[in-house]
Amino acid sequence: MAEPTFQKIVVCPQCGGDTVYAPSNAYRPFCGERCKNLDLGAWASESFRVPTEAPPDDQVFGDAKLQ
Repeated sequence: MAEPTFQKIVVCPQCGGDTVYAPSNAYRPFCGERCKNLDLGAWASESFRVPTEAPPDDQVFGDAKLQ
C-alpha cells in the first residue's frame, strides 16, 4: 500500500496565488515562469532595496545632530 503524498501549498511571492512547493514545480516558490521573471526583473532593476539611515549623496556624512 502506497503512503499518501502531501504537497506543500505556498503563496506565490509575486502574485499571491497558491502554488505547489515541490520538485515538480520548476518555478518554485513562484507559480509560473511569468511571476519568476517579474521578480527577477524587479531585482535586476534594483526595485528591492533595504531602507538605510545614510544621508543622500549630496549631504556630508557625520553626526546628524551637528548638521
